[in-house]
Amino acid sequence: MKKLLFVLLTCCFSSLAFAQDKLPGLDKSPMDMSYCPANYPGMRVQDKPVDPLTARIIYGRPQKNGRKIFGELVEYGKVWRLGANEATEIEFFKNVKIDGKKVKKGRYTVYAIPGEDKWTMIINKETDIWGAYKYDEKKDLLRVDVPVQKQDSSVEALTIVFEKTSTGSNLNVVWDTTKVSLPIMFKD
Repeated sequence: MKKLLFVLLTCCFSSLAFAQDKLPGLDKSPMDMSYCPANYPGMRVQDKPVDPLTARIIYGRPQKNGRKIFGELVEYGKVWRLGANEATEIEFFKNVKIDGKKVKKGRYTVYAIPGEDKWTMIINKETDIWGAYKYDEKKDLLRVDVPVQKQDSSVEALTIVFEKTSTGSNLNVVWDTTKVSLPIMFKD
């Protein structure tokens, strides 16, 4: 009887302690994920024909919220985590080429150095990093300059998507009225 009473009391106090713990609030910049090919998991679960999985990118998705983005919130000439919170990560499920350089399948961090007319896109070997505070240039796998494309309409939430091309895919980064595209080749 004493053992039963002890077990019941332990369960009651454990559940009270758990009930008092609060779950974290909703993040203002939720994490999002894009696949190459687009909607890969959805197509696969529906047994629809789909190209093999080539890449996936995971990023924090900040909102514009009436702010001036490039040149103020995201400073020109400084390394940016390419999103919010954790640094953006890309995973390649096969070997690819970026700017003629071979990139082995694996997981990497993507940074950018935005400018008015061009961005420097960076693929870095270090992963599981918050922000760009401990960014280490020595761990860069490659850097590629890409031109800025001005858009007619403004995009509220940072959006990163893959766009199929004849030789692979473009990794498109769009926010506010700015768009950049990083070409990724996976077909010879």
